[in-house]
Amino acid sequence: MLDEKPVASPCVQICSLDEEDVCIGCHRSADEIRRWGRMDNHERRRVLQMCNARARAAGVLIEVAPSASGDCANCTAQCNQTCY
Repeated sequence: MLDEKPVASPCVQICSLDEEDVCIGCHRSADEIRRWGRMDNHERRRVLQMCNARARAAGVLIEVAPSASGDCANCTAQCNQTCY
């Protein structure tokens, strides 16, 4: 079995915590940031899903229509999910 590459950090170099200790750049909590290096890929993907939900709730995530083919072949996020 091939080793899976580590899920990349969502850090966007805008590192500042809000009043709830959530980064305004990547939307990870302070605890998630601290533990990222020790997380396995499954936990990292769960954190990314929570970051996505936090960004949506904050109104900072822009939604786009999926490509005509509905696949992610040219997507740079490499999440294997269709963007909506």
